Amino acid sequence: MQILTFPLGQLQANCYILTQENECLIIDPGDSADFILEEVMRKNLKVVGLLATHGHFDHVMAAGELQLSLEILYQSPLPLHICKEDEFLIKRVKETAKHFLGHTPGIIPINSLEFIIEGQLTIGSFEFKVIHSPGHTPGSCSFHFSIDSAIFTGDTLFKGAVGDYSHKYSDRNKLQDSVKRIISLDEATTIYPGHGEDTLVRDESNKIYFNR
Repeated sequence: MQILTFPLGQLQANCYILTQENECLIIDPGDSADFILEEVMRKNLKVVGLLATHGHFDHVMAAGELQLSLEILYQSPLPLHICKEDEFLIKRVKETAKHFLGHTPGIIPINSLEFIIEGQLTIGSFEFKVIHSPGHTPGSCSFHFSIDSAIFTGDTLFKGAVGDYSHKYSDRNKLQDSVKRIISLDEATTIYPGHGEDTLVRDESNKIYFNR
């Protein structure tokens, strides 16, 4: 599996395109749908799945436009896979984007959701585990590809930092538990976060993220 990383949008959220054979998964399509589609077409890939680590606007803002374009291309809908607990954030994408960006962006609504739960998931030729990782948001998820020693953590865990838990719907204790689960994985596992550089479990496992 090849992993392509693209920091997109005003908040530079990492969009990941995972490729395998002639298929690809798109994780956190936060902005620049045209750019994402151009990358996919240039490499002659078929998009088999759209996934979101959580429902914040900077991670899903391009999902609706991608769905519209891909449905025309493939003649079938392509849902965004996300935990149901973050559905309320999807419904508020436009207003939250306006609040944080200071302007109203042109956002095509997400037209189809498929709710995921913790456990093994197969999409096309990709097999991975969904790990419910609440704390930053109620429905935050991490996607663990054990064969490739990779985990996509969204805004749960970054290089040397954890996600913001100051939102009224956030939960510090749950975030702490989620981080503990991630750093208990094999130490050679690469962590691909929602923002910033990737890191390794071995480099994060001995750090103190929460004030005692």
